[in-house]
Amino acid sequence: MVSVTTNLPENDALDERDIRVWLAGLSVKRSAEEMEKLHQACDLAFEIHRQGVEMTGETTLRHALAVAEILAEMELDWETLVAAILHDVLPGDQVNLKRLEKQFSKSVARMVSDMARIGFVARDRSSDQHAMEQEHTENLRRMLLSIADDIRVVLIVLAERLHIMRILKSLPEEMRVKEARETQQIYAPLANRLGIWQIKWELEDLCLRYLEPETYKDIAKKLDGRRADREEYIEQVIDVLQEKFAELHISAEVTGRPKHIYSIWKKMHRKAVPFEQIFDLRAVRVLVDSVADCYAAIGVVHGLWRHIPGEFDDYIATPKANMYRSIHTAVIGPEDKTLEIQIRTYDMHQHAELGVAAHWRYKEGGGKGDAEFERRVTLMRNWIEVKDDPSGSEDFVDNLRSEFESRQVYVLTPQGKVIELKKGATAVDFAYAIHSDVGHRCRGAKIDGKIRPLTQPLESGQLVEVLTSKEGGPSRDWLSPHLGYINTTRARNRVRQWFKQQDYEQHLHSGKVSLDREVNRLGVPKPDLVIAAKRFNFKKPEDLLAAIGRGEVSPVQVAGMGMVHAPAEGRHNSGLTVPHRRHEKPEQTGRGEVSVEGVDDLMTHMAKCCKPVPNDQIIGFITRGRGVTVHRADCGKIAKLGEDDRQRLIDVSWAGESESSAYPVDIRVAASDRKGLLRDISAIFANEDVDVVGVNTQTDRKLDHANMLFTVEITSMRQLSNLLNKLAQLPDVQSARRDV
Repeated sequence: MVSVTTNLPENDALDERDIRVWLAGLSVKRSAEEMEKLHQACDLAFEIHRQGVEMTGETTLRHALAVAEILAEMELDWETLVAAILHDVLPGDQVNLKRLEKQFSKSVARMVSDMARIGFVARDRSSDQHAMEQEHTENLRRMLLSIADDIRVVLIVLAERLHIMRILKSLPEEMRVKEARETQQIYAPLANRLGIWQIKWELEDLCLRYLEPETYKDIAKKLDGRRADREEYIEQVIDVLQEKFAELHISAEVTGRPKHIYSIWKKMHRKAVPFEQIFDLRAVRVLVDSVADCYAAIGVVHGLWRHIPGEFDDYIATPKANMYRSIHTAVIGPEDKTLEIQIRTYDMHQHAELGVAAHWRYKEGGGKGDAEFERRVTLMRNWIEVKDDPSGSEDFVDNLRSEFESRQVYVLTPQGKVIELKKGATAVDFAYAIHSDVGHRCRGAKIDGKIRPLTQPLESGQLVEVLTSKEGGPSRDWLSPHLGYINTTRARNRVRQWFKQQDYEQHLHSGKVSLDREVNRLGVPKPDLVIAAKRFNFKKPEDLLAAIGRGEVSPVQVAGMGMVHAPAEGRHNSGLTVPHRRHEKPEQTGRGEVSVEGVDDLMTHMAKCCKPVPNDQIIGFITRGRGVTVHRADCGKIAKLGEDDRQRLIDVSWAGESESSAYPVDIRVAASDRKGLLRDISAIFANEDVDVVGVNTQTDRKLDHANMLFTVEITSMRQLSNLLNKLAQLPDVQSARRDV
């Protein structure tokens, strides 16, 4: 274990003199103005926390100063230290954010506010109930990053957790195990991802100490010397390598650290080997400019110390599947101690630390990729790397902080489950993220125990409880963007689906009635709805009928398909399929209007009994001396043909057509007789540019009822449908339909 040094007295009861002594230890490298701010923070903390006690039994004041001391060792700025000293002052009525902002800075006030929210989440979570499942644990880590709008807040959180782990030995075993497991699964991996090694390795070792005490003691005994001694050994190795590289004019950056106890235990388990076969208890990393320098450096290493057989891996020549590249070797170093050395270029190191080969990915078992989370992790690591670099510009650091703002929010259910949502999401979005049924029945929400409007945007760390009704559905107002109820695609789609389903039955009935009416008016066979549904890209006929009811598909379009796909009545085999096209008006020769199967230039003419028009299902009858007569497939005369005459039926189909094509159609109009009726009907024919070639009217004087049959020439089924619609709208007209 590492030995911890502190300027705080052993006893918990701190007085003003103890605080002054502690502050004096921080005065190195800090200006008078900074020390004045730290003095003010300590005075305020002393005023508020004098009687406070933490769950560990330590006073709140000593706990706060110990956390700040860890951060001071990391050489963080005065604002971070002040926020750490005051991180437990909210919520309360003695201090508010405005006072902190005025006395210290906006950054300090924001950090203290964020720490208060994180503290609420930490107290309210139910980790035991969830057994810390991997997904839940991952979301808790993300929530910690999301709550913190300032990168430094996460460092305070990690420092606080480290201090708690350092003093756990005085607590009951049950509490030690609980805190250690939570630290191992949430905080240590977070420190690892951020590259804060001095916190990461100590957290992991402390966790193993409390969770596997016998294993920890066994490995600690086998390690020769204290950690401080191993660190001194690494420094000596670094000095030797740097001196040799300088002699050979190899530009290299050499770093190293001894392997900590948890990492040794983890590797023993992963590779299933005993302690004696772990050769990287001491490890050194060499960063160079080029691949050529990598191989030059490995030559230097093997020239200095004896290589251990079987412990050499060239991942530059043969990269890993995740494109990790580096040279690994193990040697017998100074004092005959095993030493692992990794050699790579700066680019390879960047890829290994922040790219798809990042160390934490395989250490934690990979997991699903999250670009937003990784973006924030990268920004934090960049900030940590440049914060102490004199060459790093202040503007660059400020830009990193501004870009760090989260694009997601993480909120808690009453059961402690973490829900991830996009920034700006509301309680309605939260309800639909839990379950569609919860969203449909949502009527209100409690946020952190208080009823809030459904339009209020959620913030990370909030506890949200959805208030539901037993029955009912969403409001149409939720779909209005300007009202702000919904901000996620999932919730919006669920609401739309609900309303679409509720209106489905009504639209289905309406569509069926509309189609039947159009089929009867046009005098066409009812279409095959299975075929029609496929034609209009619907999965089933009911969906097509509902679309007709909603006005998305015209009933005329579907009715017209009945003439294309209807079976031919009275034929030997199955129905005919006719191309969906109109035909040019016939020439005087009577040829070219239809195509006769297998025959060219054969005289054809339209049967007067059924008057077929384009898209009608048709069939040809070979006459004696007059060519082929074209009938509708359902013509009554065709149905009555004898067996001998049926041998003269032949397949025919519609050929080409033009805009000037016109075909005779019979239209029957039933109406109450009145003066000017025929004039009004004729006006409609004229307005629609329809030629009337025949009229037959019958009037019942007793009933004042007129039954009129018009033979007109039309160019398309749509024109026929429009014509019938306008005739039906005339006063006193009872019906207008095609007569077949």
